[in-house]
Amino acid sequence: MVFHFYPRGYVEGKDDYLIYMGRDKYENEELIKYGLPTDVWFHVDDMSSAHVYLRLPEGVGIDDIPEATLEDCAQLVKQNSIQGCKSNDVTIVYTPWANLKKTASMDVGQVGFYDEKVRRYTKVPRKSNDILNRLEKTRRELTPDFKTEKETYEALVRGKKRAEERAARAAEKAAKEESKRQEELRSYKGLMRSENMTSNAEIREKYQSVEDFEDDFM
Repeated sequence: MVFHFYPRGYVEGKDDYLIYMGRDKYENEELIKYGLPTDVWFHVDDMSSAHVYLRLPEGVGIDDIPEATLEDCAQLVKQNSIQGCKSNDVTIVYTPWANLKKTASMDVGQVGFYDEKVRRYTKVPRKSNDILNRLEKTRRELTPDFKTEKETYEALVRGKKRAEERAARAAEKAAKEESKRQEELRSYKGLMRSENMTSNAEIREKYQSVEDFEDDFM
């Protein structure tokens, strides 16, 4: 079971700025394994808490998250921490899903980071009932097939990449053909320049008869 929430900034009908959260540490393992490159992971820093994910639109980076959406994520993470929900000035850490590091020696639901510099932090001064009540009204309980979702996403990415490569090859071929055409046109214009052409008067001066001209031409 995964909980979906629709924060400020969520685009209806898409997954853009969708918040999702595992029910327990075992589901968190699934989320860690089958996350997407567009996902951002949130957690209370130095405390136990739920793993909350925000799915970004394609092309949007971690530093481009709207402030209101970020606040909603942070409030939800804080609320779903046994210790954090009772505290003020709680620090939330967040990082791209691709930066999560999982090794065989780690406990269930535990993660590390490949690059510490890619982590970001935000602070929640205090609980906001207005935000939490609004998010709670949007909550949906779903049972998605994480593996299939990831495979579908990767297939779409591969298809898009192949289409872009085909378009690039076609554009390169068209550019080469146009360059060749322009070169041929320049060559033709060179042949047609007046200094490269022979007038009738010059032909009469050089040749005594049509037969002489034809013999020289051949």
